[in-house]
Order: sequence, then C-alpha cells, then structure tokens
Amino acid sequence: MNFKVSVIVPAYNEALNIDILLEELSKALSQEYEIIIIDDGSNDETYAIAEKARSKYPFLRVAQHNRNLGKTQTIITGAAIASGDILVVFDADLQFAASDIPRLIEKIDQGADVCVGWKQGKYEKWLVSSIYNYLARKIFKLEVHDINAVKAFRKEVLEQIELRKDWHRYIVPLAAVRDYRITEIPVKLYPRRFGKPKYQSPFRILIGFFDLLAVGFQMTFMRKPMLYFGAIGTVSIFLGFVIGIITVILRLLGHGFRPLLYLVILLIIGGLMLFALGFLGEAVATITDRLEKLVKKS
Repeated sequence: MNFKVSVIVPAYNEALNIDILLEELSKALSQEYEIIIIDDGSNDETYAIAEKARSKYPFLRVAQHNRNLGKTQTIITGAAIASGDILVVFDADLQFAASDIPRLIEKIDQGADVCVGWKQGKYEKWLVSSIYNYLARKIFKLEVHDINAVKAFRKEVLEQIELRKDWHRYIVPLAAVRDYRITEIPVKLYPRRFGKPKYQSPFRILIGFFDLLAVGFQMTFMRKPMLYFGAIGTVSIFLGFVIGIITVILRLLGHGFRPLLYLVILLIIGGLMLFALGFLGEAVATITDRLEKLVKKS
C-alpha cells in the first residue's frame, strides 16, 4: 500500500513512549500517512512493543538495527523502506506534538521542499543549539532559525544529499546548498515524559562543531576550491614579493634582517602550495561531479 507521507520515528530505548506516541499519531494523522518506527538497537522492549502494536495500527511498519547505529542511519533505513513521497523525521520522545506534522506537510504542499520546525519553549541545550544554528545560518546563508527540530521534506531531497554519521542535523543546510526551497513553522517543545535524552555523549558538542566545519568545507571550498585556495595563495605570494622588496632595500641600506628573508620564503612557498591544493581540489571536484551525474543517470 502506498502512502503520501512516511513518518520516520527513530527510537532508542523508548519503550515507555511507544504506545502513547502511536495513540497520538493515530489521532492526529489521516489515512495518507504511514508510521515507520526504527528501533536503533535498543536494549529494552522498544522493538517488541512496536511490533505488537502493528496488529492495532495498520499504517505502522517496524524495522530494527542489531546494534545502535545512530540517528542518521535510522533515517536512512526508514527512507529506504518508506513508500511516501514526503518524509517526516519525528522523534519518539514525545517532545513535539503529532498535530504539528500536518502543518509541516501543508508547507510542502504549498511548494516548499523542506519545512523545519522552529522550537518554541524551554530547551535544556538552548545555548549550544543557538550557537550551532547561528553558525549554520552564517555559513550556509540560511533564513531558518532552527535546523535540527522536527522536519518534513520531499523524498528526493534525501536521495540527492550525502549523509554521513551524525549528519542528520545538517539535512537542511545540505538541501539549501542544492537550491531546494526551505521554510519553517514554529512548533512547541514539550518536556520529555519518560526516559533520558538519546544520541548524546560527553563529546557531542565537539563532534557537532567539527561536523559543522566538515559540511561547511564540503559545501564551500570543495565546490570552488581554486577560488578559495587560489585567492589565499595569491595574497600570500603578493605579500612575499612585497616583503622581499622591503628586505632587499633594507639590505642595501645596511640593515639586513634575516628573519624577514625566512618570512619571504615561507609566504611564497606557502602560496605556491595553496595553488597546488586548489588545482588538486578542482580535480577532485570534477571527478565528484562526474560520479554524481553517473549515479543520477543510473
């Protein structure tokens, strides 16, 4: 049976939330929706409860990872078995209202490719989230306030972007740099009822920061490597020549300063190396573009 919308629910040790979640989703959604719960290697009864609920909810599908692979992989797994042309990523922690899903889909029906929720309410990680979202807006020229809340997007968007581990939070920026239309709606954030926050570690902030830099690098430098590396290399070589002339003049006036000579050598060699990196980056970008075209044709 084909559905218009597939709601992908990543679930890791969410046994206490599953029944309540399904009840709320069943009340808020129409027959155009299917629910796909992906048990991400839980060590509680999450999978058993979800599997049992299939007899009650005909729109429910359940899949399981043998071990905890992370939220990004749960989204990829859910998308692979989804029948809907529109995907919604909706966490199992009950911190968002099921009634917000139709509001997200309405924006997609009106022409948007991606609609993301803008969290309204008390959020424990508001400072870290604010920093991430601010940097994302600046790096990717986004107009949305929140890139990592509940979201809906056309299935083709996920097919056109590359998701690595922990890159689920960058679906919106990755879609934006490919010129997909992005919009947002305010959504209320509720306190978690049961269990503890998932997909966290003591190094989550550092991991997220480096992931943001990696995505930003790929979407900027790797798209036009010669523009960036060549420009910096040109400045470095120019400064090397200017300081070199100053060094020669000082030498003729009897004021030779050897460290300046080392600086000249460093700037010129560094500039040449940056040019070499730019050419290498252009070669890699060309190969990547050709591979993407071949994948699309196949």
